[in-house]
Formats: sequence, C-alpha cells, structure tokens
Amino acid sequence: MGKVYALLVGINEYRGRVRADLRGCLNDVAEARAALEAVAPGRVDVLTLTDGEATAGAVEAGIRGHLAQAGPGDTALLWFSGHGTQYAASTEQERLTEPTGRCQALVCADGPLPDKRLGALLDGAAAGGGGVVAVLDCCFSGGASREEEGLAARRVAPLPGPPPADATRDAVGPDTRPRHLLLAASRLSQLSYERPVEGPGGPRTHGVFSYALTRALRRAGPAATARELLAEADAGVRRLGVAQQPVLFPAGPGGLADRPLLGGAGRPPSAYLLRQGQDGWEVDCGRVHGLTGEAGTEFTAAGGLLRATAVRADRSLVDPVGWSPEPGSVHAVVLSALALAPAAVVLDGDPVALPASPLLRKVAAGSAREAGAELLFRVVARDGRARVLRRDGSPYVDPLPLAGPADAERLGDCLTRLTHWHRIRDLSAGLSPLSGHVRIEVLPGDGRDGEPLRPDAHGEIVLAYDGPRAPWITVRLRNTGPRPLWCVLLNLDDRFGAGSDLFPGQFIGPGMTGYALDGDPLRMELPAVRPVRPGACVRDWLTLVVAEGELNTVPFHLSAWDPREGRADGVRRPSGDGLLRLAGPPGSSGGRDLVPVRPAGAGRWAASTVALRTVVPEPGAPPHVIAPGA
Repeated sequence: MGKVYALLVGINEYRGRVRADLRGCLNDVAEARAALEAVAPGRVDVLTLTDGEATAGAVEAGIRGHLAQAGPGDTALLWFSGHGTQYAASTEQERLTEPTGRCQALVCADGPLPDKRLGALLDGAAAGGGGVVAVLDCCFSGGASREEEGLAARRVAPLPGPPPADATRDAVGPDTRPRHLLLAASRLSQLSYERPVEGPGGPRTHGVFSYALTRALRRAGPAATARELLAEADAGVRRLGVAQQPVLFPAGPGGLADRPLLGGAGRPPSAYLLRQGQDGWEVDCGRVHGLTGEAGTEFTAAGGLLRATAVRADRSLVDPVGWSPEPGSVHAVVLSALALAPAAVVLDGDPVALPASPLLRKVAAGSAREAGAELLFRVVARDGRARVLRRDGSPYVDPLPLAGPADAERLGDCLTRLTHWHRIRDLSAGLSPLSGHVRIEVLPGDGRDGEPLRPDAHGEIVLAYDGPRAPWITVRLRNTGPRPLWCVLLNLDDRFGAGSDLFPGQFIGPGMTGYALDGDPLRMELPAVRPVRPGACVRDWLTLVVAEGELNTVPFHLSAWDPREGRADGVRRPSGDGLLRLAGPPGSSGGRDLVPVRPAGAGRWAASTVALRTVVPEPGAPPHVIAPGA
C-alpha cells in the first residue's frame, strides 16, 4: 500500500475577525490524525496547521508542497476544520457554475480561500498520479472544491470540428471529471455544526461531520471506499439529531468515489447501501428508483435478507430477517425482490420459451391486454432470429440469434433490460407539488444567442447536421419555484444506456439556472457505428429528476445494451412467489451553526423528460433546426 500524505488544518481562534471563535476544530484534526494512524499504521506522513499558522498562503503551500508528493498508489488528503463562507456570484463564469447564485470559500486564519482556487490546487496535486481527497468540515462545504475557468484543462470549452474517428457517444462535451474527491460536511448552501460528544475522557467538542467520519473510518478500516464511508458518516450525523447533509462529489459510479479512501484499487459500486439511520436500518433506494411500496420489496446483503417496512422517496426502512447487522456498519446490498408492473410481450412466429419473469407478461395479439399495455414488446421469431419490435413495427435492437435455450435466455435478458431502461426514462411522481418548478431548456450552440428550442409535432427537439458538422447545444435547468431544489439530469440514449454525467446532482436556487457541463456546449454527433449520411439519426432523452434533497444516483447508470455480454446486469430468474427476484434469496450547542436548517432527506420529488433527435437531412427535405458550433 502507498503512503498517505495528510494536510490537517484546524482553526479555533479567528482573533476577533468577523467569524466567532470555534471550540472543536483542533479536536477534529487531532482525532483525524489518530484515526489515520490507526487504520494505516506506518503509512501516514502528516503536516498540521492550526490556528494562526493556517493562513491561506500556508494552506496553498501545504497543498503544493506536502500533498503534491503523492505519486501512483499514494493518497493526498486535505482535512479542513474551521469556518466557511459564501458570497454572491458576480462574474458570468461564476453564474454559470454556481446555480445557487453563491460562491463558497474556506475561511483561513487571515482570510478566505475561494473554492475554485482550492479546486485548482487540489487537481494540481493530482498531477503526480496520487489519489487526492478533501474532507471539509465547515459551513457551505458542499461547493468548496470546484475549479476556476482557465486554471484546469477540463474547463476549456472544445472547439467545433469534425468528430474524432473513435467517437462512441452521440452527446459529446468536454471531459469535466474532477481529479480529486470531496467529502463535505454540508450542502453548498448549508451550515455545519459542532457539539460536545462523549469520548473515553468525557465530553469533547467536535465537528459533527468530523466525529461521524472518523468513527466510520475506524470501524470500516482502510479498505472502505469513500462512498461507503460517506454513507455511514451521513447516517451518523442524522443519528446525532443534527440537520445537515454531508455531500460526496463526484458521486458517479466506478470513479473516485468507489476507491478506498486511503489508497487501493477501485471496485464496482453496490447500487444500494444498508446503513443505520435515525429511524433504524435503511437502504438508500426509494420510490424515485422505481419502488412502488413496501409490499414485496426485499434486499439481500452478505449477512442475509432485509424486508422493507416503509418506502420513502429516497430510502426504504428495512428489518433484517434472521440476522443482526453490527450497529453503525455499512453493507453493500442488492434489490432482491419487488413487485413491478410487467411489460407486455406479444410472441409471433416460431415458439419461444422465454424465461419466466414477473417483469414480462405474455399477451395475445389483438387482445385487450395488448391494447392497454403501457410498455409493449412484439417479438417476431423466424429462421433462427428474433426481432424485438415496438408497436409501430420499428426495432428496439438488432435481431438476436434464437437457436437454443441460451439464446432464449439472452432474449429474456434483453427484454428485462429494456424494461428497466424505460422505467428510468419514464419516471413519474404523479401529481407532485414540485412538477414544473424546474425546466429543461435546450439552446442552440453555446447558448449565448437565441431562445430555447421547441419540440416539433412529435414532441421531439430536432437537431440537424450542417453538412459534415454535428449540431451543438447548451442545456440549462431553470428553477422557477420559490425555493432551492436538488436536480440531477439523466442522459439516456437509443442504445439503452443511461447516466448522470451532464449534471450529476446539485441544488439550484430559486430563480437561478444550472448548466449541464457547467455551461460547456455538447456536440450531438452520431455514434461511430452510424455513418454520417442522409437519413441517419440518433435519439437522446434528457430526464430531469427534482427533489427536496439528495438522491442515490448509482441506479440511474446503465451501460448500452450489448447482446454479446450475455446476461444483463446480473439479473437472475425469479422464484415462483410472484415477485421479481434480482438476486439469490439468502443535543447541539451551536458553534459553527447560527440558525436551524430543514431536515435531510429527499422528501417530495418530480421528474420530466425532453426528447432529442439528431438527424442528417435528406436532400430537399424541409429545413430542421441547425444548432451551430460554439
């Protein structure tokens, strides 16, 4: 295992400045050091800055010098415990990248260190190949490590031009993946608390987040991923009765969040995690992920079965069946049983023995069940091939071989995958009070000129190639409601993949706008497997999920369907009980906070979808919208 280069910054004394002195920050960094040395003995190299030593210049020098020593296999860790601040966004770039309208900064001993400056420094420390992590226990910390335009290569807008030969995406933009990971005590518009907590020597004041995170690190050990540690720290904060929401950024699956915090190889994330919340054991999967209620909903962990007792918007309360998880532990779980409305399947041609699945219901052609089905697959099986068609006869996927039982099972997996994809695209919260509060607006080119594009008579926004040049668009999210709302923008394509890279999840303030890729335009090009020739087209869907609080976004990621992969997503055949079985059975004292904030949790939610169609016009065809390059 590599070394851990830690820069620990704690500031209690602000010496009469605008901010009041704090009491728990030195305790935080002392406990952070003890926890690091306990779980990574012999590997930790610590530089500590406290009180008057912790000037903005000293913190910058510590990042450039101490943390930048981290090479491949090492970890560079900044742990800041102190005050945070925010100020109104004033420049055009700040307004693009700060959808709440506020910028954030750490408050060092001699003044602020802006969040974008900090982000650029942390990404600079990653140049040596080490993993870079920032733990920020201060107010407004959820936005305190984004980078400034011009200081990081990923912020440079791409220039229009011919698509690269190996392009595989239809919606192409710059690489906006950060090179460091953030574990923040609170949302970017939220305060953070400190309070006395019991310890071996009696009560000591700690930042609530630092206390919960160090306990999670000691309990889980060095192999725990950042996602797992944040999940337990989140639950620990809520168990203390404190209303602040810890934040993990970036939280997309398979990236920085799914590597061990103190170094090591990443691993595929569990879609869902079991943790001990304020109301008991809970799994971060709820109605917004497709659950319709607790009836029939079960999860499976390595220790055994979990049965849902209540399904909320963002999480499910569960009871372990026949086992007792260790208090405060976090467990990877899979959704193992649920009751879902099945898709209708009409079989035509040669007999097909589809695997039994409650997600798929065979219906007769021309029947009332076929006519009333919300989702319908027409399977035409002839000459050793199976075609999966829509109602209008167009194919969902390329024809699949159908020569034996394995092929029939693959066909069943394809139908199951298509069902899951449609459930993401067609998310609906019914008559939600949040419906319509945030709008998706698609603008041509770089978005500087022109009105948002309008759908055609078929409900699609049509974008056209201009000769060999792909159209460009800018996507923004406008909050017209009276309060901040958390938003994630999902991009689904017609190869039945899905992800949240465009806008991974952030609050947008009332009357404010958030921009996909921080305002950089997207090149809507055809994938490489579809030549640019008249009549060619590709479809994308932008699904916006809006909630009162953060959601688990891992389940919204699907790789494109590839029949060569065999079974899709590890889905197993169900048991005979009528359920879809996807797996085998088995007291604050204030301090950093001045005012109370609303409780954490997703609360109410809503979803909406915009359809895009990118076309290569036929000669003489009526003009389409051309979204030019930026």
